[in-house]
Amino acid sequence: MKGTQVVENNLQDQEELSFEDFRGIIINDYKIAYESRQASLLGRKEVLTGKAKFGIFGDGKEVAQLAMAKAFKAGDWRSGYYRDQTFMLAAGMLTMPEFFAQLYANTDIDADPASGGRQMNCHFATRTLDEDGDWMDLTAQKNSSADISPTGGQMGRLVGLALASKMFRNNPALKDLKKFSVAGNEVAFGTIGNASTSEGIFFEAINAAGVLQVPMAISIWDDAYGISVPAEYQTTKQDISEILKGFQRDEVGEGYEIFKVRGWDYPGLCETYERAIKICREKHIPVMIHVTEMTQPQGHSTSGSHERYKDKSRIDWENEYDCMLQMRKWMIESAVASDEELLELENTAKTYIRNCQKQAWADFNAEMRKELDLAASLIEKTGNDSLIADARALAASTEPSRKDVISLVRLAARKLNSVQSEAKDNLLNWYKEQHDSNYDRYNSKLFTGSADSPFNVPVVKAEYAAEARKVDGREILNACFEANFTRDERVVAFGEDVGAIGDVNQGFAGLQAKFGKLRISDTGIREMTIIGQGIGLAMRGLRPIAEIQYLDYVLYALNILSDDLATLSYRTKGRQKAPLIVRTRGHRLEGIWHSGSPMGVIINSLRGVHVCVPRNMTQAAGMYNTLLRGDEPALVIECLNGYRLKEELPSNPGEFTVPLGKVEILREGTDLTLVSYGSTLRIAQEAAEELEGMGISTEIVDIQTFLPFDLEHRCVQSLRKTNKLLVVGEDVPGGSSAFIMQQILEVQNGYQFLDGKPRTLTAKPHRPPYGSDGDYFTKPSLDDIIEIVYEMMNDSNPERFPGLY
Repeated sequence: MKGTQVVENNLQDQEELSFEDFRGIIINDYKIAYESRQASLLGRKEVLTGKAKFGIFGDGKEVAQLAMAKAFKAGDWRSGYYRDQTFMLAAGMLTMPEFFAQLYANTDIDADPASGGRQMNCHFATRTLDEDGDWMDLTAQKNSSADISPTGGQMGRLVGLALASKMFRNNPALKDLKKFSVAGNEVAFGTIGNASTSEGIFFEAINAAGVLQVPMAISIWDDAYGISVPAEYQTTKQDISEILKGFQRDEVGEGYEIFKVRGWDYPGLCETYERAIKICREKHIPVMIHVTEMTQPQGHSTSGSHERYKDKSRIDWENEYDCMLQMRKWMIESAVASDEELLELENTAKTYIRNCQKQAWADFNAEMRKELDLAASLIEKTGNDSLIADARALAASTEPSRKDVISLVRLAARKLNSVQSEAKDNLLNWYKEQHDSNYDRYNSKLFTGSADSPFNVPVVKAEYAAEARKVDGREILNACFEANFTRDERVVAFGEDVGAIGDVNQGFAGLQAKFGKLRISDTGIREMTIIGQGIGLAMRGLRPIAEIQYLDYVLYALNILSDDLATLSYRTKGRQKAPLIVRTRGHRLEGIWHSGSPMGVIINSLRGVHVCVPRNMTQAAGMYNTLLRGDEPALVIECLNGYRLKEELPSNPGEFTVPLGKVEILREGTDLTLVSYGSTLRIAQEAAEELEGMGISTEIVDIQTFLPFDLEHRCVQSLRKTNKLLVVGEDVPGGSSAFIMQQILEVQNGYQFLDGKPRTLTAKPHRPPYGSDGDYFTKPSLDDIIEIVYEMMNDSNPERFPGLY
């Protein structure tokens, strides 16, 4: 029959299959899907009985994912969301023991290779780095970028994963990077729920991929709801592919190939995915597969039941058109399998899933039980009856947690505080050992920390000719970028106005003409996707510089930076990386949206990203040289008012490096330590000159990077000498200045060297109004710095420094 022939053509891969071979493939598909469904059902029970904390599963999406997996090849990439368990199983990127290990949050990276227990269940990832943090051969394996929970957040990186294939295909200089691509033949597969297509990042990414014409295949799982909210509240016309028809490529211009297929139609799905991915892979045309008439049998998650928001007619329809029942029915009608055969397969599958679950639970508890038994035995030897009773009660519990064990030992430390005994010492020594182990389990790998870390990049000083030219700061950046693009073919740059005009401040001036539009390119106004594009490219071995035109507009991409880039190393326990450099400019100019300095927002949102605040373009160039030789992500914020200020041009503009996390003392002083960053430092230096004439010696410290902050603790060394601290920044009160203060006084223990109140000088709690007067009255000025320093000296020695007003 026609449907069978379609599937057969899809499965035989240009070779003739016997009916028995064809039949065996379909039965195996059904087996995978049925096991996945049983895992979803059992997983929900495990949550409801308390063994797991939360459950979100892929039931109702199984059959479409079988078809997608058939088209997924070695070297391909997935950027999906948490409904894709059947696809991961069918593609061989997930095993059933791993599925349950993640559900239980097993911290053994071999048990849960996706995250080592850090990610919620059904958040998938494959390893792209070996244990040393070096790239694996990504063309020899199937790849899944690490999932995030925000349901549209995967779309940004998807564009970059697809764009990498275009770059590998069209840039012959990349042909030797054999671990990353085979002539750009890889497809980036994305998945998203129908409700999440309402998110802005979806429309940004869809538009970007259409403009770029990249091999991106987006599958939309449409079950007509977003948690409890039906499609009528989500999507115009309640049909995402209907409203995106304008993206269909035609004689007017390039665009997408758009397909629509029902989620319970196994032969139709197989045919659709074969056709769609063939176009995508061979012609680098983006495709969209809208999979409709899907169901979600258990509702959104274990936090609620779908009977609360679906009426009887909808539930009756879902029961009839459950994709598993429809596939089973089709198999029997097509003589692929009999009811008896399928019953036997289903019974075997149920037993297999139950055994996998039991073994995963046993493995999860084994290490925990070992720790508990050892802790209990050490507590027994203390002789404290109360603690012994607590330990025995915990040992008798059926589901002890590591938290319970460690909390009991910490209680013991408090109760035994005044006791001197070998038993107590042994218990506390064990606790210290566990502290290190638990740090590795729960806190490690915020950065990869590999041999290629920027901290391992040698420090190379800037060199200057005897008669070094003084040039605009932008020219130093331009020379730096040109040298790095020449040195490393992997380096690419993109952003609004980056290509044709070389960015609005001319850092890339003339470089597109030299290196081509593929490597230095303009983008549309789509900050989230610019960042996502950079993440995807970096995950595929390239070295992207993604430009956001102004620091104020970084906020439009903060969700992608924070949720995805900053957490990537941590959420995969160091098994994926994206060494993206985000370039922007900010601090001093005029106007509400071109002079912001929201550093507090940034440094508190981007732990996992290096945050650099160079005071001039020479320092910025040195930081780029360091970062482009390292393998960790960074945000570099250049001084907006510094591009036309004169600086000496180094003779090694692409070679000298500025180390991260090392402050620079710009001026020696003895009376007061002034700590600042970026553009404000020039004002502080001017103020220090006048203060010197007033008898005040000011030491000025440039922090250079917020993350990491002053690794050598030179700030507190300065404070030890001066005993007074002033932090100056352009953020709002309590923003970046509070962070700097906390680092110096608490982390570096600087509080003990103060002889007066530490002070901060910040911008006002609103954004600067337009005009030079607006800047003067809202941000730290020369007069402000002089007066607050003088006031601090007046506080300690009013006779020598009488009040100004």
